Amino acid sequence: MISRRNLSAAALAALLPTPLARAQENWPAARAIEMVVPYPPAGGIDLMARLVAKYLPAYLDKAQFVVTNRPGAGGQTGNEFIFTARPDGFTLGAIASLSLSSIPLERPVRWKLEDFTYIANLVDDPGAFWVRADSPIKDMADLRRRAAAEAEAVSFGTAAGIGSDDHQLLLAFEEAAGVKALHSPYNGTALAIRDLLSSQIDVAVYNASEGLSLLQEGRTRCLGQAGPARWKAMADVPTFREQGIDVVGGSMRGFVAPPGVPEAITGKLVEAMRRMAADPAFLAEAEKVNLPLRPIFGGDYRQTVLREQEVVKGLFARRPWGQG
Repeated sequence: MISRRNLSAAALAALLPTPLARAQENWPAARAIEMVVPYPPAGGIDLMARLVAKYLPAYLDKAQFVVTNRPGAGGQTGNEFIFTARPDGFTLGAIASLSLSSIPLERPVRWKLEDFTYIANLVDDPGAFWVRADSPIKDMADLRRRAAAEAEAVSFGTAAGIGSDDHQLLLAFEEAAGVKALHSPYNGTALAIRDLLSSQIDVAVYNASEGLSLLQEGRTRCLGQAGPARWKAMADVPTFREQGIDVVGGSMRGFVAPPGVPEAITGKLVEAMRRMAADPAFLAEAEKVNLPLRPIFGGDYRQTVLREQEVVKGLFARRPWGQG
């Protein structure tokens, strides 16, 4: 039997706002917003997150941000933290969308891609094929000819290793060109560049922003960038498609939140990102630190990531990682 006292307590509880409702009322003033980076400091995603933490407060009621690095398991640890966080708007994730699609193909994860709250993509860093400045390989057509002459005739090093965007770009190139590469996976761009410059590998695969400095110094050449269009910082380098290789690949980097963030908060975040992405000061600093920008917001961002997932699934079905 429910007593009058218990009934009164239940009625009072029903009138009180829930923790989520209270957070919504006090957002974003109640406390700092944690911006989670699932990778170590100083990488491309960390750089993007810290730049956004600098400029976004001007468009979000002077909100405060703290950037937290939660690396582990190739991004899985941080991705899961973001997905399972309280959906109160005080946790954002700076993510590489390709990892959200790729890791679940390799092992169990605690997220569903379609359930994240999508805020904005900001960066699309094209993958690229790099050679030494004195390499005899002249362009993509020459690379294709040499690689087709004999299986594993050309050695490739992928900077981020098995299953990464670099590796997937190599697999897609092999498929499109009808060739078989000699693949060496690396655990970091610096190691791949070291072996490229010392002639231990013929071609290195890493993102355009990571190779721009050496390109400008004249120590490397870029055979092709795999973006849908040329990045203006490398306007002289043609895309894969322009050279007859129908492949697009790279690293899209943006911001998500846990599932279930209230629309009132999501809308403010999306609008703040949209306004920040048009800020001349933000654009100038992004260019200075070599961030190839490609802003996509809200529902459009979600649909772009889901389309990317289908491409990743298709490639994995044909060429599962680690099997050649």
